[in-house]
Amino acid sequence: MRQQLLLLLTAVQFLTRVPVPCWVGHGALGMAAAYFPLVGAGIGLVAAGAFALGHSGLPGPVAALLALAATLLLTGALHEDGLSDTLDGLGARTREDALRIMRDSAIGVYGAAGLIVAFGLKVAVVAALPGVTVALVAAHAGSRAVMVGVMAALPYARTDGKASGVAAVRRREVVVAGLIGAAALLPLGWRAVPVALLAGAIAWAMARWMRWWLGGYTGDTLGAVQQVTELAILVGALWRAA
Repeated sequence: MRQQLLLLLTAVQFLTRVPVPCWVGHGALGMAAAYFPLVGAGIGLVAAGAFALGHSGLPGPVAALLALAATLLLTGALHEDGLSDTLDGLGARTREDALRIMRDSAIGVYGAAGLIVAFGLKVAVVAALPGVTVALVAAHAGSRAVMVGVMAALPYARTDGKASGVAAVRRREVVVAGLIGAAALLPLGWRAVPVALLAGAIAWAMARWMRWWLGGYTGDTLGAVQQVTELAILVGALWRAA
């Protein structure tokens, strides 16, 4: 039980700004990937709580903005940063240039435009979602389960970096993460199947691009995968509910 608690806290430390005990460390990060979707479910619950508080007296779009702000504060905009860096890397001519651009902390036009579109879509979708709590938990957990699958399917493209510690993800972590992600999708009912297929197809396409262009994944591209599949699950849940 102590080892599993250590792995869970390691996942919390990697994915959020929540303080953890100093004895947690970073050594078991690959094994901790199994708990990424569980941490994601917690992030989704925080977002749902912020939405509920805002929606009690404010319009839906404002409540949706509060939900988004809560996740940004909780995660330190970790995945949003990865999305913007990945989009900036699209303008590179070579693999080396792409990796260099993605490491640069400055944000370019592609990254800024992508974040604006992603934020706008999230606010619009969350404001219109029926059963928003279920959808937010499913989106945050499912998208982080997809991350683990990508990490297992591809090599790490860099020789260093924050995500290098999760490069060695085993089949066991993929199975556990997949089960947790699937459990989070189940409350969507029959919508869970098309939503899961949509997110899986998008993640597969992104993984193919990563292998072709970068030779594997990076921490930034993992953030992009999480953001895009999170949005896909939210949009899919809204579309099937309409």
